Amino acid sequence: MADRKPIDSWLTDMDGVLIHEGVPIPGADAFLKKLRESGKPFLVLTNNSIYTPRDLHARLRRMGLDVPIANIWTSAMATAQFLDDQRPEGSAYVIGEAGLTTALHDIGYILTDHEPDYVVLGETRTYSFEAMTKAVRLINDGARFICTNPDETGPSAEGPLPATGAVAALITKATGKQPYFAGKPNPLMMRTGLNTIGAHSETSAMIGDRMDTDVLAGMEAGMQTFLVLTGLTRPEQVEDFPYRPSKVVDSIADLVDRI
Repeated sequence: MADRKPIDSWLTDMDGVLIHEGVPIPGADAFLKKLRESGKPFLVLTNNSIYTPRDLHARLRRMGLDVPIANIWTSAMATAQFLDDQRPEGSAYVIGEAGLTTALHDIGYILTDHEPDYVVLGETRTYSFEAMTKAVRLINDGARFICTNPDETGPSAEGPLPATGAVAALITKATGKQPYFAGKPNPLMMRTGLNTIGAHSETSAMIGDRMDTDVLAGMEAGMQTFLVLTGLTRPEQVEDFPYRPSKVVDSIADLVDRI
């Protein structure tokens, strides 16, 4: 592998890297503390569009992890940034929670079911048949179809839940229209995140627990990639993919000394 420049900024996934089922992963606190003390730009990323950065800051703090609000980047924020670049001050019919609606309000979008420019689908624990029917009809009438992320299932204490990607597939089947996914593995989420902290891909690294989202998005954005084995991807699965991370480590604790 060609020599890479020193890492000056860090992006890290949240679930499976810093926390697992609501519990901090050993080493996460030390990693975040050293990042804050170093003064290096960093972001904690999540494909979950339910929560606002303020919500996530509070949730992480209750777990003993201190992540400033300004250092949190969600798929909802990446989606809002994309729409603001594409069609400023537009309108959208939204299926989602406060994380998504707040991000769209913040860029000046009007949320409406009357001839919206976009149908924007995010994650929610209360997908309704009525809302999905409305989305199908609006897309058939010409609204453009956008999704925060392609994750087909999400975690819960009781087991996997249908997530954005699964609901998007239902809407696609009913309309024949494929959505544009703004979140991982789209490298757009990485690039817009890097732009918010003034970082460059050639001197940045992405840490994740999934080969098919975190590592893929980081690689396609031109960053070094670190796969941790505390989440979904198992060691024996790494060779199943046609690409590789820059390095595989057991956990976030193994990267503290890299900062």
